[in-house]
Amino acid sequence: MTLPQTQPQPRPQAARPPARPPAPAPDALPDAPLGVVVPTLEAAAALGETLAALRAGAGPLAARLFVVVADGGSTDGTPGLAGRLGARVIAAPRGRGVQLGAGAEAAIADGAGWLLFLHADTRLAPGWGAAAAAFIAEPANALRAGYCRFRLDDAAAPAARRLERAVAWRCRRLALPYGDQVLLLSAAFYRALGGFRPIPIMEDVDLIRRIGRHRLVALPADAITSAAKWRRQGYLRRSARNLACLSLWFAGLPPRAIARLYG
Repeated sequence: MTLPQTQPQPRPQAARPPARPPAPAPDALPDAPLGVVVPTLEAAAALGETLAALRAGAGPLAARLFVVVADGGSTDGTPGLAGRLGARVIAAPRGRGVQLGAGAEAAIADGAGWLLFLHADTRLAPGWGAAAAAFIAEPANALRAGYCRFRLDDAAAPAARRLERAVAWRCRRLALPYGDQVLLLSAAFYRALGGFRPIPIMEDVDLIRRIGRHRLVALPADAITSAAKWRRQGYLRRSARNLACLSLWFAGLPPRAIARLYG
């Protein structure tokens, strides 16, 4: 009598451990060079103070910091001034997203393991370098991005203080720092995110949303932005227009249409 053959039963699979985040790339090591990317357009009046403040407050990062200025076609002598101030200058098509992306690629090609994106009219306050160095030294931050506190250089205007408080609330509750608060992240993380997209406006919000709330770190340092545009256009009017642009972005309006509203 032959016994019926039985099919072998599949062995139960062991539960897979949760996926680990990728290890930091070698170029994200704490002692890797820091490339500072500054997009410019007719920025000669502000650039000197911006770069002077950057270098004066660099502290422990001074020896490994270099600057890439991505110029969008200035006619006021910005490229020549940037070169005389020790920056590498590259030409890029006009548009902050395009310029930031071109500057980042140039900095990475020059060996940057970390990137800091800085607007031409924003001065970093003393002590920024120590705060940035502490952020860079933490291994987990190779997959995070740091940003600074927003400040305006209009000491006498109560409206400036109200706007600073509103921005602090926006960062705390909505996790939406803007480009004038700088952005510090490893080159490897920047590349993994896909970098800045070549859009004419909201390039900072677009990248911040891809970074995500839980990978953003507020640095104990101030980024002091020129209040000239707010004084010229009016604090209420400019703030309302910025809020309208943000709302239209989240509503799905194309960036080019938002750019026409922004002016």
